[in-house]
Amino acid sequence: MPLDRPSGGRYSLTMVTVGFHASHEQISPAQLLKDVQHAERAGFDAAMCSDHIEPWSARQGHSGFAWSWLGAALATTGLRFGVVTAPGQRYHPAIIAHASATLACMFPGRFWFAPGSGENMNEHITGDPWPAKDLRQRRLEECVDVIRRLHRGEEVTHRGLVTVEQARIWDVPDSPPPLIAPAISVDTARRAAAWADGLVTVNQPAPKLRDMLAAYRDGGGKGKAVLQVHLSWAGSEQEAAAIALDQWRTNTFAPPIPWDLPSAGHFDGIGEHVGEEQVRGAVNVAASLNAHAEWLSDYVELGFDELYLHFVGQQQDAFIDAFAAEVLPQVRTTDQASTEPQLAAATVTPASDAPA
Repeated sequence: MPLDRPSGGRYSLTMVTVGFHASHEQISPAQLLKDVQHAERAGFDAAMCSDHIEPWSARQGHSGFAWSWLGAALATTGLRFGVVTAPGQRYHPAIIAHASATLACMFPGRFWFAPGSGENMNEHITGDPWPAKDLRQRRLEECVDVIRRLHRGEEVTHRGLVTVEQARIWDVPDSPPPLIAPAISVDTARRAAAWADGLVTVNQPAPKLRDMLAAYRDGGGKGKAVLQVHLSWAGSEQEAAAIALDQWRTNTFAPPIPWDLPSAGHFDGIGEHVGEEQVRGAVNVAASLNAHAEWLSDYVELGFDELYLHFVGQQQDAFIDAFAAEVLPQVRTTDQASTEPQLAAATVTPASDAPA
């Protein structure tokens, strides 16, 4: 999709995919499976999920294994799924290649994944040193090359920041799953254009999102532009703000803090004094469904092809039903005047160099 819309007239937002984000850190895997099935019945188009071993806060309190859950979710819905993951330390790249190839073989055309450079909170469990960001980025790019070669059925030996010895995947999909680059910064988006099949990020101020998309496209980046949208909605503005503050206050800090802290306890410690205003910088908070619909339509206007809605509360039923009935139809079909988007004003950088 183009980044700039025509300067006059109106256009129809009929091509956007609106999906459900399944937050493993906040909801038990059994309940989350029910939630994504509910989302499909209600009318969501697709789903994506996070891949953590540690939640961002003890108040969130969960962390199911995403790869096991994905098999069940793909088998019990007809949705297309994506996952943000991190090869290179907790996962050897051959393991990610194997897992993703198997899902793509069983569910052709319904699975993508976003390999990122990771966070210490998930990767420290191996006991290996936590590398500097530049080394993590280089390690990721080596992993991407290894994964792509394995998906082609090659026997791979590689010795660098990761080591692979005579690895081969015997069941490879006819069409390998797309590798979508997760990015928060303009620089990461620009660098990812060299290898990615698409770009995924999280809600940020409109100028930053526009710059990221331009950097990716100008660098030759192809494929879909995906946005994960953190939001909070309830019957009252006060309740919506309270949900966001309780569940997402630990996700309001700029890097390198979210990259480097090792546990939920550390995040809870630094989040103790976070207030509502700071949380509103990372989460779209409103009791009005129309306000959420306007924000989402503005993201589409910027050039995003797919939106994945992450309601940051732990009880998903009311959100799924209300947004499916009132918000999704507006985002999919309502004409919008091509004016400067009035997005929720974020004042902080989201808590990761990969959506989660």
